[in-house]
Amino acid sequence: MSSPPGGKASPSLPVGAAAMAADPPPSPTGARSFPEPGAHRSGGLSRVRLSAVGRIPGQRGARAVRAVPSLARRLWPLRRPAVSSAVVALALAGSGVLILHLVQRQTGTAGLLVGLGLALLPLPFVLGSLAWLNQTARVPIRHTLFCLAWGACAATTVAILANGWASDFLIAHRGARGETWGSEFATPLIEEVAKGSALLMLLLPLRRQHGEPARPPGRLRRLRRRLRRRRGAPERPAALFRPAPAGRQRARSRPRTLAAGAVLGGVTASGFAFTENALYLGRAFTADRQARLDAIGLGRTPSLRDFDGTVHTFVLRALLSPFAHPLFTALAGIGLAVTLTTGRRWAARLGAPAGLLLAMGLHGVWNAAAGLGTDGFLLVYGLVMVPCFAALVCFAVWAQTRRTRQPTGPD
Repeated sequence: MSSPPGGKASPSLPVGAAAMAADPPPSPTGARSFPEPGAHRSGGLSRVRLSAVGRIPGQRGARAVRAVPSLARRLWPLRRPAVSSAVVALALAGSGVLILHLVQRQTGTAGLLVGLGLALLPLPFVLGSLAWLNQTARVPIRHTLFCLAWGACAATTVAILANGWASDFLIAHRGARGETWGSEFATPLIEEVAKGSALLMLLLPLRRQHGEPARPPGRLRRLRRRLRRRRGAPERPAALFRPAPAGRQRARSRPRTLAAGAVLGGVTASGFAFTENALYLGRAFTADRQARLDAIGLGRTPSLRDFDGTVHTFVLRALLSPFAHPLFTALAGIGLAVTLTTGRRWAARLGAPAGLLLAMGLHGVWNAAAGLGTDGFLLVYGLVMVPCFAALVCFAVWAQTRRTRQPTGPD
């Protein structure tokens, strides 16, 4: 039994009648309004008071429902930037140590060092191109560093373990055909999902889905805003992935948003390609060095042609296709950016799946070209990879042109 505000109980009214008496009068049209459930905190738990207006007919009284503490409250220390950054750094460092151990087991110590040195050569050119595109995207440096570390450490760790398991499973059940399926279907799926997870972890916490209200600022955030206003500091720039206004159903994604998706995906794939190149180049060097030692044992004269396998792998992966992995994941990033920002329903629903499927399909075609011989590889390279890369370059130039035309206006 609850007391009225005056402190006197009302014994003449039963509980159900008192609840119905507190209901607002019905509207003239006969429709009844449903007020928002009130919420208050008590003892660290979230209690929700449900109004009796929306109850089932015939139900007596209103009940107070105590909600289970959300996962965010249970993990409240991880919501602090310093704690979460430390946890992420430790996780990435652990995965980096693990991937170095896995690569060293397959290449040896000498092969690992040579592979890392050769894989480092094309990395500045790829990152420099993405930095040029980042003039339009304006992605924070902490996000790019996270994506680079995720691709080089975490994504490669997941990919090398999952690819090994999937390859063994398919070969055991399908034989030689299973190996082909693994390289053309399983490997693109595993690697693109592993790389795209970094984009999801960066973008989903922003809570930028359509129709979702903005989270009210907390006490600490309100205090920071007040201090910033008193000091006269400028406001923070707008978020990269901001949805279109609700009234503009035909709004299109901004060039800056699309460029940000391409930059995040490309940086993640650059780190992934670096570790993968180190693995393949280290394998080739170890095999060539063993063959050279065997030739010396048989009395043959050593020459530089003994390392043709390493040179062939370097030309194929570092010179002909340094932008292969960035191209694949950039398509997935652009699709995700379209989903998060466009005002068109069909584009929002198809953007991310289409980008991921396109990335996996192009990745599968690239892997299949390796088994077609030199002529088949060059044909696929000229008819598929070069036009796709040219289209990505045209997109980067278009985004940069839009930025220079409107330096002060919104993108």
